[in-house]
Amino acid sequence: MTGQVLVLNRLWQPIHICDVRRAFALLFLGHAQVVRSDEESNYYTHDFDSWMEESKGYRGQDVIRTVSHCFRVPSIIVLNLFDRLPKQEVKFTRQNVFERDSYTCQYCGNHFEPRQLNIDHVIPRDKGGKTTWENVVCSCISCNSRKANYLPAEANMFPIREPKAPRWRPLFGGASGKKAGRVDESWRHFIEPSPTKVSVSR
Repeated sequence: MTGQVLVLNRLWQPIHICDVRRAFALLFLGHAQVVRSDEESNYYTHDFDSWMEESKGYRGQDVIRTVSHCFRVPSIIVLNLFDRLPKQEVKFTRQNVFERDSYTCQYCGNHFEPRQLNIDHVIPRDKGGKTTWENVVCSCISCNSRKANYLPAEANMFPIREPKAPRWRPLFGGASGKKAGRVDESWRHFIEPSPTKVSVSR
């Protein structure tokens, strides 16, 4: 009952994650429906009764059993009425910069442990650079020392990806899914949606 369920607002936008207990409470009270997809990424919704029917005969491990019924644990629910979005902003922290850049030095392209990384100002602070998402990158200690306080052109060292503020996602307190544990593959259509691949059927 402590597993994670992605919560969509009624416009099918991801807004939160909740545990399985909360998801079933919302489903039972009629405040939400379960979202299920087929192999062609067509999406269908189920209320409590139809989800109970859908769960019949399911043999997987992700089930909740009662005396008389067996319910498959949903991975996604959609709220029936709520249509707002949370504040779409990721807090600027050292850890979140590491997560945005996937713990990869933005100069040499190698992956490192957090203790082997620094934060580098692309435009050095003593040359007017600001401490913002757009001017800060993850850098290994060696590259950070080599670049020092030079401009990128002076050091001939340019970030492999343009630094930007990360997109907000409902799974994190930070900028990647590491804090939420393993991300259910079915969530990715909503976290990083592709309009050409997702259609909704009711």
